[in-house]
Order: sequence, then structure tokens, then C-alpha cells
Amino acid sequence: MTTPERAGREGDSQPLPEINDRPFVHDAMIADIEARKALGAKRYGTPLQPHNGRNALLDAYEEALDLAVYLKQALIEQENPQR
Repeated sequence: MTTPERAGREGDSQPLPEINDRPFVHDAMIADIEARKALGAKRYGTPLQPHNGRNALLDAYEEALDLAVYLKQALIEQENPQR
């Protein structure tokens, strides 16, 4: 690992991450991307490609709206756990 660098992080109110022996998030994310690529190929006959006839900005915007709703749900559930 490299030495953490705090330069340019003005306003970062959180401490540096604690190094541990758990898996790296990037590796888990890469595995998720590979799985989504395979799903897209199975579902649509090809992985995602540019100039595919769809509006990528509209697709992304609609996905972002869904993400915001899921994030709000998680925040509400975190603030008000069921007993």
C-alpha cells in the first residue's frame, strides 16, 4: 500500500480509512460489472455498445432516479429501524 495523501482534501471531515484484511471494494465491483456484462449479453444478445439506437443519457437519468429512491429508502430504514 502507498502512504495516504491528504493534500487537496480540504473539507473532508471523515478520518482516513482503517486498513483491514477484508476484500477490496474495487475487486467486488469489477466482478459485478463482469456479471452485468454477461447478463446483458444473455438478455439482449450483446454487451452494451455505443450507437445502439438508445438514448444513453435518458437511460442513465432514469437509472439515477431509481438509485436516488433506493438511497432514500436505505437512509429512512437506517434512521428508523424496525423493532
